[in-house]
Amino acid sequence: MVLGMAPFCLEGADTKVHGIWVWKSVSLLKTPGSIQALLHFCQSAGINEVYFSTSGELSVSSGQTQIADVIALFHESNIRVEGLLSSANADVPGKPREKLLAEVQEIIRFNQRHPTTRFDGIHLDIEPQQRAENKGEGNLNFLPDLVNTYRAARALAEPQSLLVDADIQIKLLKGQIDDRRMLLSALPRLTLMMYERSSADDGDSPSGKTAKLIKAGRECLDLAYAGLDGPDLARITIALRTSDYGDPLPTMLKALDEAFGANPHYLG
Repeated sequence: MVLGMAPFCLEGADTKVHGIWVWKSVSLLKTPGSIQALLHFCQSAGINEVYFSTSGELSVSSGQTQIADVIALFHESNIRVEGLLSSANADVPGKPREKLLAEVQEIIRFNQRHPTTRFDGIHLDIEPQQRAENKGEGNLNFLPDLVNTYRAARALAEPQSLLVDADIQIKLLKGQIDDRRMLLSALPRLTLMMYERSSADDGDSPSGKTAKLIKAGRECLDLAYAGLDGPDLARITIALRTSDYGDPLPTMLKALDEAFGANPHYLG
């Protein structure tokens, strides 16, 4: 159900919040008590943003009703809800991209039908790097098409007061300055999936894991913005995976905030 967690600053406020990815939401909706359990977990862990997988559910009226009820429940606890859309090929022009944009439009139509229980944003998880032709260090041939998909989704969503965010991999920060400018100007915020920096059973001490994490975070932020400046650049959220840290994960999230809270490019 949970892929990872990320701390970030709620824009326009000093409050730090935590986001969480929720996959297999169809199964979650059908399992009695599961939504209440998720809400309780979010409340106890200080989470106030949920990325809720919606692909295929919004076209079914019964699914819409259930999702509207979930959004209402989470909004009562001041937890924002974003529609999570995933794809391995939505960067590709034509039908793959059109399919994702149709899902963006489904979220927009959902909000129009449910103005008091609307999604607060759209969270994109597009992973062209998973395809064989895009493997390899430095292979960013897919980046222009990926950015065009981001821009197309943003053009649909922003007029409807929907914030668009996207998960990215460290590989995307290793491009030339023009590549990074293109990426960072496509959306207002990006979520860096900083996975596999540690593992829960690697024998490293908590202080060792923290030092390693902070070093990696600093390197990534420096890499992303090297030679770039301007108000149109996305701010970056750093996401960690529960399986990499186990129980100390909240401590690691707090360490990121403490280390990079003064960095203007760091969103959390």
